[in-house]
Amino acid sequence: MRYISTRGGIAPISFKDAVMMGLATDGGLLLPEVLPQISAQTLESWRRLKYQDLAYEVISLFSGDIPTADLRRLLANSYATFSHPDITPVAKHGDVYILELFHGPTLAFKDVALQFLGNLFEYFLQADNSGMNIIGATSGDTGSAAIYGVRGKERIKIFILHPHKRVSPIQELQMTTVLDDNVFNLAIKGSFDDGQAIVKEIFNNLAFKEKHHLGAVNSINWARILAQIVYYIYSYFRVCDREGEGPVDFAVPTGNFGDIFAGFLAKQLLTAKRIRRLVLATNENDILSRFVNQGNYATGNVSQTCSPSMDIQLASNFERYLYYLNNSDGERTRREMESFARSGTLKFEAAVRERVKDDFAAQRVTEAEIAATIKSFYRQNNYVLDPHTAVGVTAGIAHKGDIPMICLATAHPGKFGDVVGRAIGPQALPQALASLAGMETRCEVVAAESAVIMDIIARHDKP
Repeated sequence: MRYISTRGGIAPISFKDAVMMGLATDGGLLLPEVLPQISAQTLESWRRLKYQDLAYEVISLFSGDIPTADLRRLLANSYATFSHPDITPVAKHGDVYILELFHGPTLAFKDVALQFLGNLFEYFLQADNSGMNIIGATSGDTGSAAIYGVRGKERIKIFILHPHKRVSPIQELQMTTVLDDNVFNLAIKGSFDDGQAIVKEIFNNLAFKEKHHLGAVNSINWARILAQIVYYIYSYFRVCDREGEGPVDFAVPTGNFGDIFAGFLAKQLLTAKRIRRLVLATNENDILSRFVNQGNYATGNVSQTCSPSMDIQLASNFERYLYYLNNSDGERTRREMESFARSGTLKFEAAVRERVKDDFAAQRVTEAEIAATIKSFYRQNNYVLDPHTAVGVTAGIAHKGDIPMICLATAHPGKFGDVVGRAIGPQALPQALASLAGMETRCEVVAAESAVIMDIIARHDKP
């Protein structure tokens, strides 16, 4: 399997090079040259596999330069940190299925990919006897999951940017209480979009990127998307075990388009006969739902909401989907993304909008609706939703048809105790979160400027 850029400016590269490159050197995002074709017989052989073995079967289709035994070991080590034997269990609650993606060490769905990516980085760096400086921006959960994925790894330093006082207190503590020497928490005076823009700007400085061996953990890294494909396929099989063979729908709370893009790829691998529709759910930062429903991808001001991991107005993975909308035309994708960078808007013709609606339905969910869903779902099903999951469940219930609806639960509700408490009353924290109170923290508050971040990386980039 070889990888190309959405902007068409690089020669095809290996899986290893795609993982280590992160952002393509032409400014685009990396994708496989072609998606593998999976036979019905192969799919049937996957049906009863445990999660780690299914992950091997899916990921090995895209990672041919890792020997079988090594890949199996990497996956076993990555998911040994999860507290549930099914890794991503799925169960029915009321009229919908809940796919629980929060059983990793930081209690958020990002762990599914970032535990694997941290081990993957270490594996490649050991093989090359080299080191890496990871830089990433977070709207909440990516930062802690990335930190937990690489903390203590001697060949890696990690620099995580989060918007100062715009993540939940628990999310902040999960990052800033990690005191390993290779971890640097940077609270920028700005929004997540500011942090994401800084990361992209630094990666586009090719001389700096090469000199300091930069690596990416945001969902611009293809390995993040690849690891997330697995739980769509896994949950499809688990629901079929209960409902019988047939299509399912998924409802996905998303701000950066990464999680739902993994679902889009899973749909291509399984075919529409198995995944019928992906329901894209946004909070009041609704650039993605406006794109699906109105055909207008246009930035706006970022609003602070009770689901802060989705407070995003620049979806970094949108470019990957745009490439497919452009029928794999890298040059056209480059032109459109450069135009978007200048104008802040992309508009789509009616024919393209119809193609989008073949792939997605979409809904914007308000703050009042989030609170109402947390309250009503708890009352009806005795099940607690975090606010991000409530965004997805609200949209999932609204779009529920005559086939199973699987709603992605992207974070443990304990991470957002204030929001949940206002809706249904205080809930006990899991020990992993309760133990954070009073712990020593380390964080540097800095200006939201790429030059400042580059200086910090350069100062700490020493053997």
